[in-house]
Amino acid sequence: MDKENVAEILQEIGVLLELKGENPFKTRAYASAARTIEGLSESLEKLISENRLGEIKGIGDALQKKITELVTTGELAYYEELKASLPAGLLDMLKIPGMGPKKVKAVYDRLGVETVDQLEQACRSGRVAMLDGFGEKSQAKILEGIQFRRQYATRHLLVQALAWAEPILDELRAHPDVLRCSTAGSVRRFKEVIGDVDFLVSSKAPAAVLDFFTGREGVMKVLAKGDTKSSVILEGGIQADLRVVSDVEYPYALAYFTGSKEHNIAMRQRAIQRGLRLNEYGLFRSKEETRDPELRVACATEDEIFSQLGLAYIPPELREDHGEFLVAETGTMPRLVEWTDLKGSLHNHSNWSDGRGTVAEIAEFARENGFAYWAINDHSRASFQAHGLDADRLRKQVLEIREVNRRLSEEGCEFRLLTGVEVDILGDGRLDLPDDVLEDLDVVVASLHQGFSRQEPENTRRLIRAAENRQVHMLGHLTGRLLLEREPYPVNPQAVIDVCAETGTWIELNAHPARFDLDWRLWPYAKSMGVKCVINCDAHRNEHAGFLRLGAGIARKGGLQREDVINTLSLRSLMKALQGKREGGRRS
Repeated sequence: MDKENVAEILQEIGVLLELKGENPFKTRAYASAARTIEGLSESLEKLISENRLGEIKGIGDALQKKITELVTTGELAYYEELKASLPAGLLDMLKIPGMGPKKVKAVYDRLGVETVDQLEQACRSGRVAMLDGFGEKSQAKILEGIQFRRQYATRHLLVQALAWAEPILDELRAHPDVLRCSTAGSVRRFKEVIGDVDFLVSSKAPAAVLDFFTGREGVMKVLAKGDTKSSVILEGGIQADLRVVSDVEYPYALAYFTGSKEHNIAMRQRAIQRGLRLNEYGLFRSKEETRDPELRVACATEDEIFSQLGLAYIPPELREDHGEFLVAETGTMPRLVEWTDLKGSLHNHSNWSDGRGTVAEIAEFARENGFAYWAINDHSRASFQAHGLDADRLRKQVLEIREVNRRLSEEGCEFRLLTGVEVDILGDGRLDLPDDVLEDLDVVVASLHQGFSRQEPENTRRLIRAAENRQVHMLGHLTGRLLLEREPYPVNPQAVIDVCAETGTWIELNAHPARFDLDWRLWPYAKSMGVKCVINCDAHRNEHAGFLRLGAGIARKGGLQREDVINTLSLRSLMKALQGKREGGRRS
């Protein structure tokens, strides 16, 4: 069991203890231990084998034994007993927005509520509002949260879908009876939220491939199994579907099952206009729907299908009927940005606030992974829950970063760690730190983290005022959405984009898989206004650097090219661009 799994279980133990009403010092000890484990630079296996786990601050004898049991056996009896001592539905209630451990414990102790359904009934009867610490507004928000969770109960984040899909795809590629294979559907289109995972395979032995698919490890339940299609439920609760076709039919099926529905309708209409019929079985010389192989227009790849319809090849990410046909009709498709074009991330966190790594550890990781630069943008003081930095702490961090850069320079390393901050935008649009502090930093990201329940005009004004400050290089996660958890806060993104165009302020595409903010649907407008994108992973630990790949996929979905993205620039060009923003913006 790796560090992340151990930390997750320790965190859950702390929550379970809080639900039982245990001593708060005990519950906090588990939460603290979880953060410590996440931040370890060494593997737990090594620490345990060398009997050094107990030397780590905050890991006492009891915790040492529990962590050792988890790592060495993959299980923890104490954890299982603790879960069994409480109704399972209490943990489900914690997933409802606004329902923390204290509130869950309150409705459980005072109303006997054990499930989400019972919680809904208690809210609708008005009993929750009568409890101390709740009230009518809290009750209404809980009901909204329950409906929100139900609405997205069968939806999954793209990152989760890829974690399930990519190992299966690798196994299919290695199967001796598989000729060609790919993901399809919303996963291949890189939608931010997906319903299920679709696979397409060409093979001369479909039964063997379907047997392999339904019998592989990780399949919890087989929903259906036919001659050419199977559906299963994978561990984690996501549905996966596999279709097997002949190799002749493969390109047509791949185009069809990639979708989207609206894109496919437009493609079929183009075929009809040319006296053809397009479906999942082929492109046919016919005025009627058919599967007659004698009438099929030979296309070995998707590219050839598009060509037959007078189009340049449309990358899967763009197939949403969102303007892609206007571009493809010219006969050429601009080269979209690739994640390998990115030279670094300009929004990341360290252990100075709520990140896990030290400044030196982050620099070493980024350098070893071939990045040209990496910015440290810890939270400002208003984000007290994230241990935000005041001006004095920020200045000390800047000195530490400069010292790390000095040592790297002496070693002949061209990599550079950039100084920065993610500064809070306050209620009136002012920034949480004064300009004379911000002007000494390389990269300033301005974000809303609080008070965004206000009305749309107010939120929009706050963002606009931040964009007008010449010390601000970019706006972070502009709409504040958390996919499957929280809707975007009320804001007029077009109005903010317009001001960013006037001031030269960049907009972040936050590549955290729960954000992907700014939404891909808004990037064509931002691009048309000349606003530059910055694809940031908002890393809180080193492995979050992998989010850059996801962010690039979302940028492609928004039609962005390399020249639209700031962090494709070399270090020298980036520093000029950072300085250029300050020369063009206005003072607050």
